[in-house]
Parts: sequence; C-alpha cells; structure tokens
Amino acid sequence: MIQAIVFLPLIGALIAGAITLVGAHARNPGGDEMDHGHDDHAHAAQAHDDHGHDDHSHDDHGPVEPPAQGSRAAEIITTALLLTSAALSWVMFVNVGLLHHDIRVELFPWINSGDLKIAWTLRVDTLTAVMLVVVNTVSSLVHLYSIGYMHEDPNRPRFMAYLSLFTFAMLMLVTADNLVQLFFGWEGVGLASYLLIGFWFQKPSANAAAIKAFVVNRVGDFGFALGIFAIFALVGSTDFETIFASAPGLVGKTIHLFRWDVDALTFTCLLLFMGAMGKSAQFLLHTWLPDAMEGPTPVSALIHAATMVTAGVFMVARLSPLFELAPNAQAFVMFIGGTTALFAATIGLVQNDIKRIVAYSTCSQLGYMFVAMGAGAYSVGMFHLFTHAFFKALLFLGSGSVINAMHHEQDIRNMGGLKDRIPFTYTVMVIGTLALTGFPLTAGYFSKDAIIESAYVAHNPFATYAFLATVIAAGLTAFYSWRLIFKTFHGEPHDRAHYEAAHESPYVMLIPLAVLAIGSFAAGLPFKELFAGHGVEEFFRESVKMKPGILEEMHHIPEAIGYLPTVMMVLGFVVSWLFYIRRPYLPIELANQQPMLYNFLLNKWYFDELYDLIFVRPAKWLGRFLWKKGDGLLIDGLGPDGVSARVLDVARNVKLLQTGYLYHYAFAMLIGAAGLITWFMFSTGAQQ
Repeated sequence: MIQAIVFLPLIGALIAGAITLVGAHARNPGGDEMDHGHDDHAHAAQAHDDHGHDDHSHDDHGPVEPPAQGSRAAEIITTALLLTSAALSWVMFVNVGLLHHDIRVELFPWINSGDLKIAWTLRVDTLTAVMLVVVNTVSSLVHLYSIGYMHEDPNRPRFMAYLSLFTFAMLMLVTADNLVQLFFGWEGVGLASYLLIGFWFQKPSANAAAIKAFVVNRVGDFGFALGIFAIFALVGSTDFETIFASAPGLVGKTIHLFRWDVDALTFTCLLLFMGAMGKSAQFLLHTWLPDAMEGPTPVSALIHAATMVTAGVFMVARLSPLFELAPNAQAFVMFIGGTTALFAATIGLVQNDIKRIVAYSTCSQLGYMFVAMGAGAYSVGMFHLFTHAFFKALLFLGSGSVINAMHHEQDIRNMGGLKDRIPFTYTVMVIGTLALTGFPLTAGYFSKDAIIESAYVAHNPFATYAFLATVIAAGLTAFYSWRLIFKTFHGEPHDRAHYEAAHESPYVMLIPLAVLAIGSFAAGLPFKELFAGHGVEEFFRESVKMKPGILEEMHHIPEAIGYLPTVMMVLGFVVSWLFYIRRPYLPIELANQQPMLYNFLLNKWYFDELYDLIFVRPAKWLGRFLWKKGDGLLIDGLGPDGVSARVLDVARNVKLLQTGYLYHYAFAMLIGAAGLITWFMFSTGAQQ
C-alpha cells in the first residue's frame, strides 16, 4: 500500500509530462522545444496575469490560444491518482496511528561507498502517517480545484505534471528512513516549487520570485547539508535508527571548529534547523514566501498551506531525539518561532494583496509550530500543522475563488460587498477565518491554544518571550484576518464593473472548498486527545520524543491563561470591526498620523531593501569586478587574448617588411652584407 501512496503521484507526473511534450511537439513540430514566442503572445493577451497587471486584457470568453492536446486527460489522470493516494493515506493513518502497525519497506540499495551505506527505504510510523494524510488530502483537493481555476491556461498538462511531481517529492521527504533520502525529497520540493512559482515564466516578476525562493532556500539547505555531514562524522551513519540510538552518547562531545570547541549536538541541531528556517520561511529566511504569490493560486495553497513550508516542522519533529538532548538549540528554535509569529503578524496588518495577507499568516502560524517544537511539545506542533493545513488551504483556495470572481483582481481595496455576489465563497472564507483566529470549537482553537499553553509551561530560556509573542500575535491575526473579510465581502463595492461581473466559481472549485471547510472543524476536536491529550504516547509511540511531563503541565495551567488566546481573538475582531465596518475612516487617519510606522510595516520591515544593500549589491559589485578586472583585464588580458593580440601585432609589423619592391630587398641585402663585414672586422681585430 505504501508503494502505491508514494508512487501514484510520480506516475501521474510522468504521464502529464509526456502529454506536455506531445502537445508541445504538435503545436510546434519544427521547433526544438515549446513555441515560446507563441506562448509569449498568448500569455500577454489571455486572462492569466494572476496579479491583475493587464486587466484590460482579461475576458471570460475562453483561452486565446487553444489548449494543449490531452489537457483534459492530464487533469483527470493526475487528479484520480492523487485522490486514490489520499484515500489510501487515510487507511494507512488508521492502520499505523490507531492500530499500531508501523511499516518499513526496503526498496533497493542506493549508495554504498566506504562507510556510507544507504538503502532506499520507506518508513511509515505515526509521524509519517500524519504527514501522508495532510500532503495527499490537500494535494488531491488542489488538483481538483486546479481543473476549474486553470481552465483558461493552454499549458494545463505542464501545470498538473508539476503539481504531481511536487507531491511525489514531498512524499519522498516524509517517508525517508535516513537523512540523505530526506534530503533528496527536500531538494525535490525545492525544485518543484521553483517550477510552480515560475509557471508563468513570461512574467519577469514570476521568474524573479522563483529565483528568489530557490536562492533563499539554498542558504538554509547549505546549513542542512552541513548538519547531515556532521551527523555522519559523529555517528558514522545517516540512518535514523542508528542516529537515535547513538544520540545519548553524543552528549558532552565537542567539535573543533575554527580554534573553538563547540558542543557537538547543539552545533549539529542548529545547522539542521537552519534548513528548517529556509524551507519553513522563518525569520531572516522568510523573504521568499510572500514573493512566491506570483505563482498561480493553487500553487500557493499547495506550497504554503500543507506541504513544503511544513517540511521544516516535520524535520524537527523527526529529529526530536536529537533536539531533546540539545536544550540550547531548542531555545533558539523557540526564539525564532516566537519572533516569526509576531513579526509576520505585524506585516499582515497593512498588506493589501489578498494572497500576501494569507501568506504572512502562514509565516506567522509556522512560527507557532516551532514554538511548540522548542517547548518539547512536538505532538502539539504537529497538531497545529495538521489543522492548519485544512483551514489555510481553505483560505488560499477561497482567495483564488475571489480572484476568479473579480476578474483576477487581488487588491482588497478594489473589492467590497462581495458577500451578496459569491455567498458560498464568503461562507467558507468566514469558516477558514474563524479556524485561523481560534474561534471555539474550530480546529485552530484546539491546536493554537495548545501551543500557547505549551509555551507558558515550557522550561526554556525564551518561554516567556514566546508566550507573550504568540498571545500578541493571536490578537493581530484576528485583526488582519477579519480586515480581509470586511474589506473583501462587506461595505460598498469599490470597483462597480468587476462587482457586477462577479460570479460564483464552478463546482469543480467549490467542492474542494466545501471539503476543506468541513476539515476546518473536523480536524480539531476528534483528534485533540491523540495530538495533545492523554492518548499522545500511545498514538505517537516512538515516532517523536516528547519532553517528559509537558502535556501534564499543560493540563494544569491557570484558568485565566487558558482563556487569554480567546480574549485576544475577540479583541482583534472588535478592533477590526470598529476600523472597517463601524468607522472606516479610522485606519486612514491612523496611517496619516503614523506614516513612519505604516510604511515600515507596509514595506515588510525593509528586509528586502536591507538584504539588497548587504548581500545583493556587494555580490553584484564583486561579480562585475571579477568579470571586468579579473577575467577581462587580468586573465584574458594577459592570457589568451593578450597572447593572441601580441602575435597579431608582431605579424602585422613583420608584414610591413614584405613590400614586393626589388630595390627594398637589395637595400636590405646591402645592409645585411655591411653588417656582416663590420662584425667580421671587429671580431678579427679583437682576436689579434
């Protein structure tokens, strides 16, 4: 069964990829690849500038360019295979999580080099089973949703191939039995995200966003790779079972690094967490996430809701036996998580792009998950990962439905009053918002509150800081989430033409929204005991190593602390209602009174500008210097170009001697003879 779960998406990706190649050849039989020139023209004219840059070009009369051959087949095949994989994942969840039938399937030997022996093995314990359910459920719904959302795009088979490839890479990551296999999936999702974010490669902004995501993730992945090297150097293996068995023996060991002796486990865990910071868009390595909104909306839901950005959280949970033995590394994890939760929430307050607001919300919620990891409450962090997948995918896909209704408009300032035009989308977006803000009985209420409680009882140097950061972020989250709802669906329409043309999305897009809306409730209370209650030890067993006693302490916190997140949620809602429904002039007045603060938040704390100043410009200057001075002037000037230039100079000057006139040659011979006689006379005189 596990082989089918993992490889069905790969089969779908290969079939859709083959259809893409056949369609490209049919459209351009004389060309070597896809007809990019024709694509450029089509995309300039068709209604798929996802950011509404060329609104005048949008129409609802279908694609300008005919769809690739086999588009419908690619959509049906990939979606059917993903739905099958998702159904099998739920069966696996019951077998492994509830019936305790862990699975370990060795497929084939992979790398045998000296002491490094790696077999390609599929490992399914409870932690993996949870991720299989999350990844395949959301991915299958995104595939289904994409059939409707991408119906105008002529390159649908390529899009479906990328989606399925991404899902396969993520499944390889979560079923890995060793760090090298995990790294394969880790880099695979990085590649697929690059392809998906830059899917509309005719848009320079999409290309720039794809490159930015790829480069920023390479920074984190460099640390992750060094962490894997360090583990192999310390343990002599990358196999999880061997690493976990050897971990207690590494306590107190040091690594000699640049004349310092650093704690081996702490240093290794920090390197590994550096990879998680990049992949999960944590503070300092977060800048790629909002720009990734340049990709189609289904991509945003797939990458930023349940799959790629949660890879870092999963990795820390998988390596919990190491992190539990490195309290300083845990403290850093909690600090980064708390900082990200608060930092991203502040930026979300003033953003105007509907997808970017939800993207910063994702960034903030990932910070919550890492707070739980830093507290040692790994199951609680996984609980929020599990619930967050449903309501955040709902919010992203709901935003896509709004964008579709508003003719690809994404600025919430140009919306308003849409609840009467698209009532179903409005309803599910409200459900997603309730879950995100932690409204009682929604999925987010149980998981988010549990994280805040874990921070309150954690024995961590940054526990108080993380607790305060997550509580404040809860209020800010409620504010900006309801701001999105109020400005999009309430009030007077700001763009009458788009408002009048707004219509509900097709059923193929609404069905995934309905399923995710149900999940936004059903993923909470029924699973609370398994993830954050008395059934955790029996459910997770050996798949994560919890900090002893933390769940028991969470059950005995003061009553006021338990109600605090709900109070902040209500406070955020009330302020948002006051600002955008009761007295809509207040936000404008506040922005005018505090222009520096407003611009600081609007420009995302100026991180992009800061990184441009610190890293991008010096790197460009260095590259240009090495190109012009080093390569051009020094290497080419003194090397190949210099030598060839001197040879040409000599040849050019020698050529001047060959005039063809007889008297020139006679004169040269005369000079030669005179010189020879002179030399002979002087040499004879010297001998005498």
